[in-house]
Amino acid sequence: MARLPADPEGFIRANTALEAPAIVPEFKLWLASEYVPIWQATEAWMEEQNIDPPYWAFCWPGGQAVARYLLDHPEQVRGKRVIDFAAGSGVSSMAAAWAGAASVLANDIDTLSLVAARLNAAANGLAFDVTAEDWLAGPEAKPDADVVIAGDVCYEREMSARALAWLRSHARAGRLVLLGDPGRNYFSAANLEERARYEIPTTLQLENRGMRETVVWRVLPHP
Repeated sequence: MARLPADPEGFIRANTALEAPAIVPEFKLWLASEYVPIWQATEAWMEEQNIDPPYWAFCWPGGQAVARYLLDHPEQVRGKRVIDFAAGSGVSSMAAAWAGAASVLANDIDTLSLVAARLNAAANGLAFDVTAEDWLAGPEAKPDADVVIAGDVCYEREMSARALAWLRSHARAGRLVLLGDPGRNYFSAANLEERARYEIPTTLQLENRGMRETVVWRVLPHP
């Protein structure tokens, strides 16, 4: 169970600042920067604040790429039911809502992430539903949708394999599945279809390079 500080919304506002992501200037999100405390948080500090590592406080390249693609191609989600797996800051969910999706459900097992995602949506006059259900827990954890989106889910070997299998199961059910990835170690482009490619500025304090070439892929039904 993810931990929450006593005042989740107050904690987020106190430790982040409203900033526009590099390639999604249409939105402003509550993000960490060099100028706010969470940027240099230590493990002891996070334990004291009762939070898990604040992945939600950064707008990762994969999520930005999916968001940019949906903003530029709103017909992909307009009038459709969208689910956002491992939503993080919620930037892709925001783009789907902005593009006219009939419904958007943002998912993350980190409950503070979901608080941040809703705050980010509200800061931009948007709204969507959220859930902390573990969608990788079993075959029954596969909510109905027309479009499935995900970004930056290939950090670890096991997570990458499970996430790609889960995403492919949605593709086999006839759903449009879009995955944004900046070439993470455990990502494989096998049987994926490229939809868009972006150069995204990143910080060397999080990434090993100043720019990440990030691709939006359509996940095909069969491996």
